[in-house]
Amino acid sequence: MLMLMLAWLKSYGFKLPAVFGYTSTRMMLAAVTSLVITIVVGPFFIRRLYSLKMGQPIRKEECPLLGELHAKKRDTPTMGGILILTAMLSSLVLWMDLKSLFTLLLFFTTIVMGLLGGRDDYLKLKYKNSKGLSSRKKFFVQIICAGVIGMVLYWPPLTSMLHTGTWFAPPIAKAETVLTTSQYLSQLYVPFIKDPWLLPSGLMFLLFIFVFAGSSNAVNLTDGLDGLAAGSLIMVASALSLVAFLSNNADMASYLNILYIEGSGEVAIYLCALSGACLGFLWYNSHPAQIFMGDIGSLTLGSVIGLSACLLGRQLLLAIIGGLFVIEALSVILQVASYRLRNKKRIFACAPLHHHFEYKGWPETKVVVRFWIISLLLGILGIASLKFQ
Repeated sequence: MLMLMLAWLKSYGFKLPAVFGYTSTRMMLAAVTSLVITIVVGPFFIRRLYSLKMGQPIRKEECPLLGELHAKKRDTPTMGGILILTAMLSSLVLWMDLKSLFTLLLFFTTIVMGLLGGRDDYLKLKYKNSKGLSSRKKFFVQIICAGVIGMVLYWPPLTSMLHTGTWFAPPIAKAETVLTTSQYLSQLYVPFIKDPWLLPSGLMFLLFIFVFAGSSNAVNLTDGLDGLAAGSLIMVASALSLVAFLSNNADMASYLNILYIEGSGEVAIYLCALSGACLGFLWYNSHPAQIFMGDIGSLTLGSVIGLSACLLGRQLLLAIIGGLFVIEALSVILQVASYRLRNKKRIFACAPLHHHFEYKGWPETKVVVRFWIISLLLGILGIASLKFQ
């Protein structure tokens, strides 16, 4: 909206300070906007959820002890992701370039995945003993959403059509030669390695779907303790926003020997909006939580993180920066595999991993803070990999 307004004023001879058009300025404004919205609207939103009796259902089939540990959370309202997504979309409309393909893809992902998570939360609340949507249905929608976006990015005819259109402003990656969207997205960048690997578009398309769906589900699995997912997302999104900002600056990209991606600043702005919204949400979600984000928050935010990493060509870097989410997801995979293949023997006392440490007697706050520290260290390591390559 700001970019359109500046262009409109310029057409009539008005001039505003150029600082409002800078990516760095819009990043800060997006973060502050999301932060203020979540903190100011938070109390009214929480009271409304309480009045609607949107209490968090506590399921304890897999880990009976959790029924005792988390019994006091039973009436805490969920679906707080509505507040987070509202703040993020408000920042998108206000501060991002609405003609950018990056903006449109991020908006599409937020809406589609938000509807999926919202439907899942609704079913859990309406039918108290329900698990919500089945894993297959959720995975199917994630695949469809990722497939649509992947076609836009990797299918040459559609990509070419977007480049010749008048509304869209597709990203262009620049190195020594100019690369189109589909060309630069076919390059896989490996952390700590200088030169990218050139892979077939079909293989990159499959990798995109895996990262998109995997990131969404990994964040969803991590959202099990007060403030754990929100705090970790702040660090992951902040690290990725820095990568996006550096990729949007030709001089910095050249100095760090990373690919210059024109327009990637829009990704940085949205990730800052995500960080600001999660920071404001953490005001109410920290222990003892007054509200939970629910699947509408965790599934959507995970998808946005996964999409952002892919748009920057940093799928493998996400495995480092978002390593905490990877560990949490792997703990569930290993637990299920062990249970099925080793005659119901378990590796962990309970999965995901954060519940395992609860079983070991760690206070919830200690688990959360230590996991935050791990997330912070992994984020720093991921940023450092840009220099040491």
